[in-house]
Amino acid sequence: MRVARHPRKRQSVSFPDFLLSCVSCVSRLSSSTKFTKPANTPNSVVRNCDASVAFAGLLVLIGCATAAAQEFSGREKLRAHSAEFRREVIRVTDGVWVAVGFSDANSALIEGAGGSIVVDTTSDANDAKAVKAEFAKLSAAPVRAIVYTHAHPDHTGGAGVFAGTDHPEIWAHQLFVDRIVDVGRNGRDGGDQFGSTLPDALFINAGTGLEFGRHPAPTAFLAPTKTFSGDRIELTVAGVRLQLLHTPGETRENVAVWLPDKRVLLPGDDFYKSFPTLYAIRGARLRPIDQWIASLGTMIDLGAEYLVPGHTRPVLGSGNVRTALTAYRDGIKSIVDQTLEGMRKGERPDELAQHVALPPALAESPYLQEFYGTVAWSVRAVYADYAGWFDGNPAKLFPLPEKDRAIRIVELGGGREQMLKRARRALADKDFQWAAELAEYVLATDEANTDVKRLKAAALTELGERQISAIARNYYLSAAQYLLRE
Repeated sequence: MRVARHPRKRQSVSFPDFLLSCVSCVSRLSSSTKFTKPANTPNSVVRNCDASVAFAGLLVLIGCATAAAQEFSGREKLRAHSAEFRREVIRVTDGVWVAVGFSDANSALIEGAGGSIVVDTTSDANDAKAVKAEFAKLSAAPVRAIVYTHAHPDHTGGAGVFAGTDHPEIWAHQLFVDRIVDVGRNGRDGGDQFGSTLPDALFINAGTGLEFGRHPAPTAFLAPTKTFSGDRIELTVAGVRLQLLHTPGETRENVAVWLPDKRVLLPGDDFYKSFPTLYAIRGARLRPIDQWIASLGTMIDLGAEYLVPGHTRPVLGSGNVRTALTAYRDGIKSIVDQTLEGMRKGERPDELAQHVALPPALAESPYLQEFYGTVAWSVRAVYADYAGWFDGNPAKLFPLPEKDRAIRIVELGGGREQMLKRARRALADKDFQWAAELAEYVLATDEANTDVKRLKAAALTELGERQISAIARNYYLSAAQYLLRE
């Protein structure tokens, strides 16, 4: 008789079962080990000793596994956050859809009578083509208007694709045209918050999107054809009433699109599912934080039922929208208020960054997890915004150049070899920040030293692997890769 063979199904194992298996394995290991029993020692004592040793070994293994899990918990949360960018066109309400996960930024379609409106246009021509193909399944109406919520290239790079031969008006705030382009740092030291050159094995996501800049494609940017100044403008496009609200926040020109008849709010980059970047480590002007808080208050007062951010998935239901926007506003305001309170007491940025934190209830909000911006960076941004670069310490009014200081510190530390020895010890002790700083002192005096570059790269890699913030992770790791390539 022929017996049918079926593929064995994978069995999921619960944690208690896993522990029991470990106990069994360790116990078998213990029983297989040859011990010499001291004379006059009862067998029961030896058996009890064996079991105790086995169980103690198990506890050590579990403790190590738990510690490792906690050490890299930020990285694993960031991995899980990638689900926020799963590729999908989501129906928000009648006549409104948003494409998530096709590009770093979202693109929204609003269908009207005999025409449609596109809000934000993805990063580039290739992403825009993919989204346009999906939108074509929902509406064949020509595009009558494109709205830029702000000037970041991940929102404006695909406009030409959506416009096609429809010749739509392209709306933006006048500050979009008048803005001063960010200067940045010209790639010095190789740091890149988007991780655009990181190997796939090291890259997780960009914090507010799956990726940006990792696969360069042609831009299809089109300049605005219509702008407005002031707080708002009301339009009717293809029978759809919409208000463009000037809501400065992540950018000074940010526009929120409000559809009063549908109760849909598209806030641009003033809201997304992460603690915001009140300061961009890529190198940009400080964001108008007080205006950002006010803009969020304006949005809350609208009473929206649907919130469609420029990044991450939409929030549906008036209660959920209010909760999300209120948490965002209150979170930013809390960090500002705490920082200002500390400044009035004479605290400096380093001191403030050690203790300013979100209140417990806000720290648990899913909309304020530090996948993108961080509280510590925000504290420094608030300080700089209100008090400038000088922290009040007179020794820092005219500090020594970095190289001069490094030469003297290396000399105090007993020379390069002693400094390197201490840096290696710090790395072995998992004091990664100190290891990176010690290596930096030596590098400042010997820029071509390959061993020091590797040591610093190792420290930066360890720091990066422990971050929940995608842009912190990407910056650490890209700087480390840069050192290894030199």
